[in-house]
Amino acid sequence: MTAFLVLFDGSSTIWRVEPSALTPLLQGIWADTVIDPTIRSEARSFTWSFQTSCGSAEAYLDTDGTCLYIDAALTDAARIACVFRACVPGTIEVILCDQGYDFDLVITPGTTPAALIGKVDALP
Repeated sequence: MTAFLVLFDGSSTIWRVEPSALTPLLQGIWADTVIDPTIRSEARSFTWSFQTSCGSAEAYLDTDGTCLYIDAALTDAARIACVFRACVPGTIEVILCDQGYDFDLVITPGTTPAALIGKVDALP
C-alpha cells in the first residue's frame, strides 16, 4: 500500500466534505466498509476501512473536511480520490498527491479512476 492525499485549499472556501457524504459512496463500492467516527487527531477524525481486490485499504478525513488521507494501492486510491472529488463543487480545485509530496495532480470534475491512474503512471 501507498499513502496518498486528496485535498483542497480550505482557506479559499467555506465548503467542507462531511463524512455523511462520503460514507454511502464508499459503501456503494465496498459494501463491507468499516466506519470509525473516533477522532484520533486533527488529521484523523473519521476513518473508513475496507478490503479490496488489491488488499486492505483505509481512508481518513481530517477534522476540517478538506483533506482525505488514503492508504491503499493506486487502483483503490484513484477510486477513493474520484469519490472525494465528486463530493466537492466543481469550482473548487482538488489535488491528489503522494505522502512525500513528490507529485500533485489536479482532479477535475468527472475524472475517472483510470484517467487518474494514467496521469500518475505518466509522471517521470
